[in-house]
Amino acid sequence: MNKFKFLSVALFASASVLHAQDINEVKKQIDAEQFQKAKTSLKSIIKSNPSEGKAFFLLGNIYLNQSVIDSAKISYDEGLKAKDNAHFNSIGLGQIDLEKKDLAAAKAKFDAAKAQMRKKDFEEYIYIAKAYMDNSYPDYKAALAVLAQAKEKNPTEPQVLLALGDAFYGDKNQNEAFSAYRSAFQADNTLIRAKMQLGVLLKGAKAYQEAVAAYNEVIALSPNYGPVYRELAQTYYYWALNAPGRYDQYIKQALTFYEKYMSLTDYSLASRMRHADFLILAKDYKALEIEANKMKELDNVNPRIFRYLGYAAYENGHIDEAISSLEQYINNPANKIISLDYVYLGQAKIKKGTNAEDTAVDPALYAEGISFIKKGVELEPSVADGLGELGKKYYEKKMFKEAAAILEIATSYKESKSFLLDNFYLGNAIYFANAGKPVAERDMESLKKADAAYANVLEASPDTVDAYISRARTNSLLEDDQAMIKYYQEYIDRITAKGAEELAKPAVKTKLIEAYNTMGAGYANFDKAKAIEHFNKTLAIDPTNKYSLQSLKSLQ
Repeated sequence: MNKFKFLSVALFASASVLHAQDINEVKKQIDAEQFQKAKTSLKSIIKSNPSEGKAFFLLGNIYLNQSVIDSAKISYDEGLKAKDNAHFNSIGLGQIDLEKKDLAAAKAKFDAAKAQMRKKDFEEYIYIAKAYMDNSYPDYKAALAVLAQAKEKNPTEPQVLLALGDAFYGDKNQNEAFSAYRSAFQADNTLIRAKMQLGVLLKGAKAYQEAVAAYNEVIALSPNYGPVYRELAQTYYYWALNAPGRYDQYIKQALTFYEKYMSLTDYSLASRMRHADFLILAKDYKALEIEANKMKELDNVNPRIFRYLGYAAYENGHIDEAISSLEQYINNPANKIISLDYVYLGQAKIKKGTNAEDTAVDPALYAEGISFIKKGVELEPSVADGLGELGKKYYEKKMFKEAAAILEIATSYKESKSFLLDNFYLGNAIYFANAGKPVAERDMESLKKADAAYANVLEASPDTVDAYISRARTNSLLEDDQAMIKYYQEYIDRITAKGAEELAKPAVKTKLIEAYNTMGAGYANFDKAKAIEHFNKTLAIDPTNKYSLQSLKSLQ
C-alpha cells in the first residue's frame, strides 16, 4: 500500500513537472510572437489537463492581444473554475475591465489575484503590471507601483526587471528603462527580449544606425528570434521617413525584414493583419491588396479585412470597391472605427464625385466626402497631415472652392510638415474663389479664413514677402482699407530692405505698382493727400501707368 501511494505521488509529481514544462514552452512561444503555435499548445494542455488555470489565462491573453475580447473572457471565466492557478484569470478579467475604463472593478480583481499569492510569488505582479500597460488606456504609473512591490520581494528576478523596463519605457523614462533592460539581460542572458529592447530605446531616440547594430547583436545570439526582425522593419521604416534620399532603399529593407518576421512567427489571420497594418505604413498598396485577399480566403467574414480591401482598392484606383468595402466596415456597429477609415472613405467619395478630367465635381458626393474626412480628423488630428497634397491637386485644376474645403482641414493640424505651405495654398484658394466677384457675392467668412491662413504663414516665416501681397489682396476683397494698406506697406518695406538689385526685377516692379495703386485707391476714401502720394510713387516706376494717371486726374 505504501509502495502504491509512493508511486502515485511520484506519477503526480512527474505530471505536474511535465505540465509546468509545457507552460514554460508556451511562454517562450508567446515571447517569440508565435501566437498561433501558442494557442494550439494551450488548447492541447487544456484538453489534457483542464485543471491548469494558467493555460486558460495565457490563452485568454492571446485572444485579448488579438482584440478578440469575447473569446478572452470565455477563456478567463473557464480558467476561474480550474483547480490550479485559477486566480491568474482574475487578472485577465481585470484587464477587460480596464478596457471598459472600470478601474475600481479591475483593482478588485487584481487584489483578489494577489490575495492568492504565496510569499515568494512574483508572476502575478508582472501580469497585473502588463494589464495596466497593454490595454487601450495604459497607466504606466500604476504598472510601476505594482512592479515596485515585485522588486521589493525579488530585486534580481530577470522577468521583474524586464517588466520594469517596459513600464519605464512607457512612462518615457529612458534612463531607468535602459538600466532595467540591461540588468535583466545581465541576470539572464537567455532573456533575448531584454537585449532587443536596448535597440528599441535607440530607435526611439532616432539613433537608427545604432539601433540596427544593437539588433544585429541580438541576431548573432538568436538568429531565429522573430520579434527582432519586426523591430528592424520598424526601424528602417522610421529611418526612411527621416532620410528622404534613401526612402526607397530603406522601405525595401523594412518590408524584407517584416517578411522575415512573418516567416519566423506565423501566417495566421492575426499575423496577416499586423502585416497589413505595416504595409499601410510603408504605403505598399499592391502588396496590401494581395495580403487582404489572402486574409479573405482564410476568413471571409472577418470585418477588419474590409478595411484593408478598402484602403488598397482606393490607392490602386478601384474606387467603387473602396467605397463598398469601407462602407461595409464602417456601417457595422460592432467594428471599432479608426480615423483612417473615415479619411479613406471620404477621399474615395471625393474621387467618385470628380469627373475624369478633374475639372468638375458632383456637389453632393464632394460634400459627403469632406464630411467623412472631417470625422476622421476629429478622431485623430494627425491624419490631416498629407491632405494638403489632395487639396493642391484641385488648386492646380483651378477648382479653388473644392481645394479650399480640403486645405482648411489640412491646416487644422498645426504639427503637419506642410503646415505653412498648406496655409499659403488655402489663402490663395479662397482668394481666387472670390476674386472678380461683386461684393454681394463674395464669401466674407471664407475670406476671413484666408486672412488667418496668411497670418499663420507670416507668424512662422515673416520673410515670406509674397504672403504680405496676398494678405493685402484678401483684405482688399474684404473692403478693409486699413488692413490692406498695412500689408502692402509691409511688403514694400521688406522688399526695399533687400536692396536695389531686388527692386529692379520686373516681377517686383509689377507688385510695387499693384501695391501703390491699390493703396492709393484705399487712401482716396479718407486721405486725399496720401492717395496722390501713392499714385505718384507708381508713376515714378511706370510714368505711363494709365490707372495712376486717371486716378490723379479725378483727385485734382
